[in-house]
Amino acid sequence: MIKEVIVVEGKDDITAVKAALECEVISTNGFGYKKELVETLKSLAERRGIIILTDPDYMGEKIRKDLSNKIKNCKHAFLPQGKALKKGDIGVENATVEDIIEAINKARPEIVEINKQFTKEDLIDFGLSGGESSRQRREKLGEILGIGYANAKQFLNRLNNFGVSREEFLKAIERIDNDGR
Repeated sequence: MIKEVIVVEGKDDITAVKAALECEVISTNGFGYKKELVETLKSLAERRGIIILTDPDYMGEKIRKDLSNKIKNCKHAFLPQGKALKKGDIGVENATVEDIIEAINKARPEIVEINKQFTKEDLIDFGLSGGESSRQRREKLGEILGIGYANAKQFLNRLNNFGVSREEFLKAIERIDNDGR
């Protein structure tokens, strides 16, 4: 059983995560959650830890950001949009068991002391910003590193805030470059 409690958006997400893992799961029931839920999650974060696994869409990111601003010591798990998509619907409930397990295994804590290891220049130099295929490269890199897809500015924040090492970054870039040939 996973120690941390997994936080998702809805009932169908709970069903999908429980089918993939033996764990405790709590739903926010969308963005309209109450203060009591946040207090419960704070308590759980202190006692067991929590992993936020929201849908890879605008509202999922809004929930993730809001919860991580209010609750310390959250881990973040991300599903790529392509692995959470079914008939035009994006959500955790559409992911396979294997993809959910992989996302949870790659969960990363947000680091309080921001490490400015990566710069805008890194994004440009490695084709992650300003190029024709930048979006696709960020998407692939985010999947490999387990930090999800984001626009260039947010991707840079994730690289620095989620403890990605330079070595891990370079290996992932090399993997993308070798897969593309």
